[in-house]
Amino acid sequence: MKTLVLAEKPSVAREIARVMGARDKHKSYMEGPKYIVTWALGHLVGLAEPEDYDKKYATWNLEDLPILPDRTKLKVLKETNHQYKAVQQLMKRQDVGELVIATDAAREGELLARWIMQMAGWKKPFKRLWISSQTDKAIKDGFASLKPGSQFDRLYESARCRAEADWMIGLNVTRALTVRFNAQLSAGRVQTPTLGMIMDRENEINGFRSQEYETLTADMGGFQAVWRAAGGDSRIFNPQETQELKKRVDGRKGTIAQVKKSEKVEPHPLAYDLTELQRDANRKYGFSAKQTSNVLQRLYEQHKLVTYPRTDSRYLTSDMTATLKERLDSVAIGPYASLARPLLRKNLNITKRIVDDSKVTDHHAIIPTEQTVLLNQLNPEERKLYDLIVRRFISLFYPAAKYDSVAITVQVGNDSFHVKGTTVKESGWREVYGGDYSDDDDDRADDAADHERALLPDVQQGQSVTVQRCHIKSGRTMPPKRYTEAALLSQMEKYGLGTPATRADIIEKLVSSDTIDRQGNSMHPTGKGKQLIELAAPQLRTPDLTARWEAELERIARGQGKPGPFLDSIRSMAKELVSTVKGSKAEYKPHNVSNSHCPDCNARLLEKKGKRGKFLVCPTEDCGYRRSAEKRLSNRRCAQCHKKMEIKEGKAGLYVQCLPCGITETLDKDKQHVNKRDQQKLVKQYAKQESIGSNLGDLLKAAMEKKGE
Repeated sequence: MKTLVLAEKPSVAREIARVMGARDKHKSYMEGPKYIVTWALGHLVGLAEPEDYDKKYATWNLEDLPILPDRTKLKVLKETNHQYKAVQQLMKRQDVGELVIATDAAREGELLARWIMQMAGWKKPFKRLWISSQTDKAIKDGFASLKPGSQFDRLYESARCRAEADWMIGLNVTRALTVRFNAQLSAGRVQTPTLGMIMDRENEINGFRSQEYETLTADMGGFQAVWRAAGGDSRIFNPQETQELKKRVDGRKGTIAQVKKSEKVEPHPLAYDLTELQRDANRKYGFSAKQTSNVLQRLYEQHKLVTYPRTDSRYLTSDMTATLKERLDSVAIGPYASLARPLLRKNLNITKRIVDDSKVTDHHAIIPTEQTVLLNQLNPEERKLYDLIVRRFISLFYPAAKYDSVAITVQVGNDSFHVKGTTVKESGWREVYGGDYSDDDDDRADDAADHERALLPDVQQGQSVTVQRCHIKSGRTMPPKRYTEAALLSQMEKYGLGTPATRADIIEKLVSSDTIDRQGNSMHPTGKGKQLIELAAPQLRTPDLTARWEAELERIARGQGKPGPFLDSIRSMAKELVSTVKGSKAEYKPHNVSNSHCPDCNARLLEKKGKRGKFLVCPTEDCGYRRSAEKRLSNRRCAQCHKKMEIKEGKAGLYVQCLPCGITETLDKDKQHVNKRDQQKLVKQYAKQESIGSNLGDLLKAAMEKKGE
């Protein structure tokens, strides 16, 4: 009898098939003497849609809500139906006696495999491949120690509850908001509180009133110190007080009132989990959370250079201890050679900050594999992310950084001046980062921070000093900063919003639904987002409720909670949320109404963002008119005002129009209405394709057809 192996992606299936000797290639699987390896293309089976329960639900009506079926159904997803049928046929083969689930070793991977098994009616034994890297050694070791499938039943129940909860809350609230306010409004148990946090910050910024202030720094000869009030604030909001202070202390003698020295011992940072890596990549390189996830997946799956990415643990397990030197040896090349090789010549100092079984759940921290790396085969994005992971891994085995912190207080009459300094004694793990002592957090309290790493002379308590001159510096109080993705990820992690694997997708969903907008590295709520957070029920706006749900899902995964009571509470919540929307007296006004009108029905067009830039779309349901928002001038001039006419798109195709006069003309193949630069782009993109033709009309037609696809 043969064993059927179900992987999540074709690329992973190919690697498993190669390692396990399944060399006969077929369209939907690979086969060998012992193993048949197929794949799932992500989800092949999902929760049924409302219209699958009752056809009337195909039309969105407020009176039909909430939709809460007694028992959820599954359906084969249309877009991957062909692969499901192939997997189903393999499961029904008489020579297949066992199944190995080799999908991603996580909650979502378990769910997609179990749903396929349930839909296909799998009744035979099954086991679980649970590995944290895609190297040949990891795959072989994983197959040598397959785990009983029943061991992951609780993980599946947790995943099923999450999926059904998202369906009941997200579907019902989204339909209720969309129908009630006649706009595409999406809400959910995770995305809405995430939007709520962004909106709370926006309200703080809008309510902030900036004030001018001054600080005074005194030059004591060998060092400079900043005046501080009794409460520790260095800011002076009354300019007259600053001048009085300057007169009071300028040229006067003072006394070193206190010299406080303390040795600081700073241990190495913990290894990366996904969220911490996303934060650092955002801070250092401006990577979005989704970008980091995608690049990391390539390093894991394609290059096999790092361990499983979607982890929430920052520790390693004791069974990995013997592999750590081998992993160090694999990264001891190029810029890392001088950092890693000294470690290989001695016993590694492995502490509880590195290995702690009690702090590892499904997967250990992200570290390099034993795979030898060829840095020139990595693209710039992969190289940057790999650099972060390797340096963090090497730093785990370096000693703590040690430095002396010196704080000096100078008393000039009744006024106190303060300065802090740092003397590095041992760089320790910071040597891996070039001895960099810069602070990752730029949100320092005030200008006094400039002096906190000053080089200070050796002074003694009671020593006399003189204020040689005073410097006054002006400043303004600043509002709290808008969330970067790094800061937003920290908040989501703090409140248990989503998982390391889903947080990036949640942020991307908020961006794609036009509720938040990326401006540089900052997250801004859009006009739609500002209204949506007010229209959503109060329970959904804060992270408290979702955090409790996530905690309960984790309890279910550990066998400490039960699915029934959890889903009952979700049903009650869905009813309450829909009722709140139905009873709302609020109004929604589209924030993106343009000045352009639809040429077919004359409605005001809405401006939206797409992957290829902004576009205008008609809000009328049965119209469907859509065109680019970018102004495209033709070479055709208006017969009345002689201005260049713009290229427009209608149901019948392209035409030219003079906006001031309103005159329109159909696009004639024989007349070159498109400027030369646009012509060159069209030729470059479409002229080489056979059967299209080469004249301008044919090229434009090809462009329109491509856009339609």
